[in-house]
Amino acid sequence: MEYKDYYKILGVDKKASAADIKKAYRKLAVKYHPDKNPGDTLAEEKFKELNEAYEVLGDEEKRKKYDEFGENWKYYEQQGNTGGFDWGKWQSAQGGGGRQQYEDVESMFGDGGQFSDFFEHLFGGGFSARGQQGRGRSRRGGDLHATMQVGLQDVYTGSTRQIEVNGQKLNLKIKKGTYNGQTLRLKGKGHPGRNGGEPGDLLLEIGVAAEPPFELKGKDVYVDEPVDLYTVVLGGKVPITIPGNTLQLSIPAGTDSGKLFRLKGMGIPAPEGSSDSAGDLYVRVKITVPKQLTPEEKELFEKLAQLKK
Repeated sequence: MEYKDYYKILGVDKKASAADIKKAYRKLAVKYHPDKNPGDTLAEEKFKELNEAYEVLGDEEKRKKYDEFGENWKYYEQQGNTGGFDWGKWQSAQGGGGRQQYEDVESMFGDGGQFSDFFEHLFGGGFSARGQQGRGRSRRGGDLHATMQVGLQDVYTGSTRQIEVNGQKLNLKIKKGTYNGQTLRLKGKGHPGRNGGEPGDLLLEIGVAAEPPFELKGKDVYVDEPVDLYTVVLGGKVPITIPGNTLQLSIPAGTDSGKLFRLKGMGIPAPEGSSDSAGDLYVRVKITVPKQLTPEEKELFEKLAQLKK
């Protein structure tokens, strides 16, 4: 049976940081998500493979055990032990400590049937160190990992999204102040448990996408605002529309193009019930020059030009 290299699946080095692994998973999961590849069985298999890899490498303890036991599995395979990993040999080689190590590995994954044959071969119920005792043991199902994109409107005002998990439609509440990279846990919506064990959870990572003309930097929101020539010369107020609200920005007389104004607390709202502060809104002035002047306007500009000489 072929050894599954989870680092290769995610396209990361074995020394990759947790942040790099997470970033690589998110990028590939979006690319191969079944919703983006309807009817593509290869993309579906790739997506499952990515989730399996991240289930291990995205967890510090699971990753340690995979690094340790995975390489030993390859060693035994090269010696001709293709019928399964003989945990009895491993136990004796470790001075009797193998049983405890196996129990830790078994508890890493919930419903082993949701993983590949490699998992079943390496971590499944046929371990010689346990025999029949562990096969009837109830175990918690594994967690599912997924990503979902939301917009600024969702995080400014809150919204409800309908998602489908294992054929079941769920109404997911996106709370006001949900931030980019936040992980929502849907209890009991992961892989089913084994032998009566409770199901795992669905871990849904939120990505916030800023629609034009807005730009998102952390919790701060940036926007370019067109302001007419008369207002920047004489001063005045311009309306700034953000999701769910319209603000009035005071423009001082003589404001230059590119001037950046900060509206404190008007960026991404603080999460509900949190002591965190809200982000800020930055408005960048972009002067608009009149293109079609009336004869009277042109005459007045000409007079102004003469006054400046």
